[in-house]
Amino acid sequence: MSSDSESSLSLKKTHLLRIKPTGTRKIHYNALSDYDFMLKTPKPIDISLALPHYRARNQPVDHRLAMFISNETSPIKLKVCRSVPRCKFFLDIRTTTSNVTVWLPSDFRGHIRCSGTPSFSAGFVNRMMANVRVNEAMSMEDNWDSDEVWVDTRGLVTFRMWDLHTNAPESQPKETLKRIFSSTCKKLPERNVNWDFLLED
Repeated sequence: MSSDSESSLSLKKTHLLRIKPTGTRKIHYNALSDYDFMLKTPKPIDISLALPHYRARNQPVDHRLAMFISNETSPIKLKVCRSVPRCKFFLDIRTTTSNVTVWLPSDFRGHIRCSGTPSFSAGFVNRMMANVRVNEAMSMEDNWDSDEVWVDTRGLVTFRMWDLHTNAPESQPKETLKRIFSSTCKKLPERNVNWDFLLED
């Protein structure tokens, strides 16, 4: 390896370690890298990734914004935020034993590949699960341009919902009540009630 390539590689690694693993980061199209955003740090990660509401000038029409997150043993909390469904994305999370919590936008449609068995919040199940395929094999007939998430860890993995309407994480008590009420209503026997008596004098 030449000295120029070694120096550019070390600079790239230094840049990755300098990115703060907290707060909000705006994601921009990067034509010079396989990933549009990369973060590798030994510190705990609690970050929001804000996807743009427009396509960059040189960004291909079918390009999915690709994001790479890596951590060895510290917990990872990651929110993917977008205001319009136009911006598709690919999220790659790799860690050894870290627990991972991911908030995905409520209009998420696509594939989730996860080592182990992930858990899903009430909001995710209520409003997103119908549009999600988890650890399913893909064929050539599938839509490869949809959203996609990969999580590789031996720790616990939890998926939650980022609500596009409120531009905030899901309200867990509210979504849990919806889930309980919905399941209770399904269990109740159907009754045909004639409500015409309310119209009588």
